[in-house]
Amino acid sequence: MVITNYQSEIPERLEKLIEDEHIKYESEKGVSCNYSPFYFVATKQNIVVGITTGYSCYAEIYIDDLVVLAKHRNNGIGKKMLEAIEEHFSGAGFDNINLVTNEFQSPDFYKKCGYTLEFVRQNKKNPRFNKYFFVKFFNNEA
Repeated sequence: MVITNYQSEIPERLEKLIEDEHIKYESEKGVSCNYSPFYFVATKQNIVVGITTGYSCYAEIYIDDLVVLAKHRNNGIGKKMLEAIEEHFSGAGFDNINLVTNEFQSPDFYKKCGYTLEFVRQNKKNPRFNKYFFVKFFNNEA
């Protein structure tokens, strides 16, 4: 009998087991994940005004968080952080950048920054939690 239980934190030994199994499976399939987390920090006069976190995996970039501190919003900082990510990873063999945002956040911001809306996952209980899935492809012309 298999027993499954919830745990709020994963022990390091289990994280290692997961990583090892992923690498083994990917190797069997002839691919490599090359998982690599990253973050970009925006500063103004040595004060942090924004942070972006994400990771690269396979041939894609995933943005997890884009945060601009409240008193620095609407000054183009978010757009500059996206541009920094795009510039950093451009020409490095990646196909695209992916991100997800909620209705209450700013889907229109990502559209203005050149990201394409792939689909919306509706939240039937609260539309403010509709999820917007965006992608931006790198220009990979030789």
